[in-house]
Amino acid sequence: MICQVVVIVVVVVFIGGGAAALVVVIVVVVVVVVVVVVVVVIVVVVAVVAVVVVVVVVVIRGGGGGVAVVVGGGVRVGVEAAAAVVVVVEVVVVVVVVVVVVVVVVVVVVVVVGFIHFL
Repeated sequence: MICQVVVIVVVVVFIGGGAAALVVVIVVVVVVVVVVVVVVVIVVVVAVVAVVVVVVVVVIRGGGGGVAVVVGGGVRVGVEAAAAVVVVVEVVVVVVVVVVVVVVVVVVVVVVVGFIHFL
């Protein structure tokens, strides 16, 4: 979807020009800002939940190796397994953040270059 937006911006701004270019620039900037805010909120929530899970597991079970921990739905997992899941979640979160930042930078560069061309 973001790639389509970039293509539309390039086509409209560089070929179309005129008032349409300004409108597209504004819309793209707004969309990018909204996407970034949503992703940041999701990342923060996931990170907080991951930390809470680790803290709860460690505090309730004393961090004992191999101690079974009851999580939602009555599922029993070991402390190590719970910690490993948290690590995986945090790695995924970091990767998502990096990808989003790269995409946002590309979109912003395209928009700025297009806007300068428009001027």
